[in-house]
Amino acid sequence: MTDTGVLSASAVDALIRVLPTGVPLRAIETHGSSALSARVGSAAVASFVGATSADLAIVLMDPAAFDAASGSTSALVASHDVLRPSLESASGVLGIGVLGDTRIEDASALFTDAETRVFELGAAGEVTGWFAMRVRKNGTATTTSPGSSSSSAVSNLGRINNVWMALTVEIGHTRMPVRDVLSLEPGAVIELDRSAGAPADVMLNGRLIAHGEIVVVDQDYAIRITQILDVVESAS
Repeated sequence: MTDTGVLSASAVDALIRVLPTGVPLRAIETHGSSALSARVGSAAVASFVGATSADLAIVLMDPAAFDAASGSTSALVASHDVLRPSLESASGVLGIGVLGDTRIEDASALFTDAETRVFELGAAGEVTGWFAMRVRKNGTATTTSPGSSSSSAVSNLGRINNVWMALTVEIGHTRMPVRDVLSLEPGAVIELDRSAGAPADVMLNGRLIAHGEIVVVDQDYAIRITQILDVVESAS
């Protein structure tokens, strides 16, 4: 299997571990075709930019199951928001970089591209969807494999120095089913997985890069950095 094939296989394995379905899925590599592109229709698509860049797409075949998973009948939860963690998990195998916004669009061109690796997702003998990943050439080798040295990846980041990234601070998090999110009302208390006084996490485009403590500056919240995490370790 080529390095691109190894990356794609690792990506789909990471994706199905997070994909919000009621049963465990298995992934089998297949080949894109015009017939397949007609069946997949609109997909959740995102592009990853980094030392190894790629276009990723996922589509679930059963609209009813898709709506149940996404809670798309509510304005609070969009389908691409539900699939975003799965795409983030898949792009994590590509190393250091930025995963762009997730959007719903026609991905037939991506699925039929000769450079795209397409995987059929299924359970109990039935097809439930497809995942596609196309590694893009950045002018340098794009065959970084999982577990390889990240020194070359760091040296290639000059291409994205001007890309704006979202910096957020998390004081804790929890997991909730969609029905509980939709039932939230003013005054509701959500218990987080962190004790009072514990350091907050500094996240760069969803990736942990530092820890810090919450402070107030001129009546605005701020964070004082107490620990910078190693770039290679935080990306692994």
